[in-house]
Amino acid sequence: MLGFLYSNAQVCEGSLGDPVVNIDFGRGGGRGPRPDIITSYNFIPFGSVNGEGDFTIAQSTTGLNGGWYDIFNHTPNDFGGYMMIVNAAPDPGVFYESSNPIDLCPNTTYEFAAWIVNLLRTDGIRPNVTFNVLDANNISLGTFSTGDMPNGNPTWKQYGFQFRTTGAGRVKIRMTNNAPGGAGNDLALDDITFRACGPKITSGINNTLSNTRNLCERANETIIFSAGVTGSSTLKYQWQLNEGTNWIDINGETNPSMSYTFTNALPGVYKFRLAVAEPANFASPLCRTVSPTLTVNVNKYPVPKAISNLPCLGNDLILDVADATGTYKWFDPQGREISELKSPILKNATFAMIGKYKVIVTSGGCAASSEVDVNVISPPDAKVESPLVEVCEGSAIELKASGGTIYTWTPGNGLSAANISNPMASPLQTTTYTVRISNGSCDALLQVKVVVNKKPVANAGEDQKIILGGSTVLNGTASGDQVSYFWTPAAGLDDPLKLNPVASPVESTNYTLNVVSNLGCVTATDQAFVLVYEKLVIPGSFSPNGDGANDLWNITAIETYIKPKVSIMNRYGELIYETTDYYRKPWNGKYKNADVPVGVYYYLISLGDDSKPLSGSVTLLR
Repeated sequence: MLGFLYSNAQVCEGSLGDPVVNIDFGRGGGRGPRPDIITSYNFIPFGSVNGEGDFTIAQSTTGLNGGWYDIFNHTPNDFGGYMMIVNAAPDPGVFYESSNPIDLCPNTTYEFAAWIVNLLRTDGIRPNVTFNVLDANNISLGTFSTGDMPNGNPTWKQYGFQFRTTGAGRVKIRMTNNAPGGAGNDLALDDITFRACGPKITSGINNTLSNTRNLCERANETIIFSAGVTGSSTLKYQWQLNEGTNWIDINGETNPSMSYTFTNALPGVYKFRLAVAEPANFASPLCRTVSPTLTVNVNKYPVPKAISNLPCLGNDLILDVADATGTYKWFDPQGREISELKSPILKNATFAMIGKYKVIVTSGGCAASSEVDVNVISPPDAKVESPLVEVCEGSAIELKASGGTIYTWTPGNGLSAANISNPMASPLQTTTYTVRISNGSCDALLQVKVVVNKKPVANAGEDQKIILGGSTVLNGTASGDQVSYFWTPAAGLDDPLKLNPVASPVESTNYTLNVVSNLGCVTATDQAFVLVYEKLVIPGSFSPNGDGANDLWNITAIETYIKPKVSIMNRYGELIYETTDYYRKPWNGKYKNADVPVGVYYYLISLGDDSKPLSGSVTLLR
């Protein structure tokens, strides 16, 4: 970031005049034109400035030389302004001399000043410049050398000194580069000025040291402007006024003090100063010095508009001022000051706050007021029929709210509508609904919790098989909120109120598990079938001799089983008979259509379920 410093050989102890010469190299787009100066340096109208003894006129150094800082012209607020950028020649010498004479006032003291910055990023040869102001005969009127400018500090610095013109008043500028070129000695130059240096002048308003006075528009006031001048007794004076662009002499005001009357003052900034010079030079503005500026600000009255929200009872009352800046003072309906904020917030509005509130806005010493009527609105008489309701899973229940004209329920999940007073709610799980009840101005928030009772679920388990006289356990399960259960029929069960009763039916039975909701939800049922097989009667012998009696090995009740598998082996374990349709094809004592020998044979009967196979022996007789 660029900074600005000032260095001079002799400070003007008096007052300075306006810059009578101001060389800022102009402004525009791209590169600037070659200045009308005497120099042996090479002007570069475009491209880089890498050659020793090159110079250019540009807005910034960006892209001109890789070893330089990125520097912008010095002239304040002149973003399109130019500066002179110099890559010094190998040998010391003059790089700037004005080609045309500069006309100043004769026998007058001036301050010469110029702004310079060292461009080099790294260590190298430091710029060292001598300024010389010469008269028309090349006689030096004043000189000043900068000395070596430090590297690594991209700060614009102003160098200046005083000189006095001769009787002719015509001068020229010469700048000499005292250091050699090569690795360094690169600089930028801008804003070369001459200003007359005159007697010391102090000034004030209304016999004070104040330099500013504020008035309000339409004011009528006489203001005394005064100046103390230390110097020659022959000086001539002239008060001047600037209303925005140029300084204009005030007719007849030629004394160190002046009374100036504002009548029905118009808004604006009025600047006053005293111009001073010797009588012989007074007619030329180039010869004058001026006092510090005195300023009268005629300010417009603020035009405040007090506004407020329309708070509901218990909410915040918010006051505000529109269309006016400055300082603020708020007063309540009883005239008490309550705030100096632009937008005060009064917490927890009550009906006692109703009334007219006043704000006084002061800007530039000018005050105006505005008032606003504040009202406090009653909230709706919001109600819900019940803050807690219950519903069975999969069912719906009506929610009921009242007291407003506008209703908004959240969340909307599971509701038949979210913007009515009595939506039907069928959430999948327990949900707390919030309803915003509005009367068009104020809102109230209430909640209804809908408890979802899980519906009963019954599972009677797998079907079972037993042999008559046996038993099995029914594997029932039940779920749901607050349920009870029982089995039907109860016959053959050790306890029909258990989930896992022992079943010992004497015949095949379809048992039903009933799961009942104690909350009034639907009853769930499921069934388990217990198949009861007859007990088999297996003969220990038979005599297949063709006499018509006991010729077949008949197994009583085997037909009650579904495809039982009967296998018969001889004493060597050889399979001689097997069927799954035994009650239709009982064994007749043959193997491959031939009678088997008398003896003991072995059987294995699989009943087709998970029960253990039956095994034993049978004796075949003839």
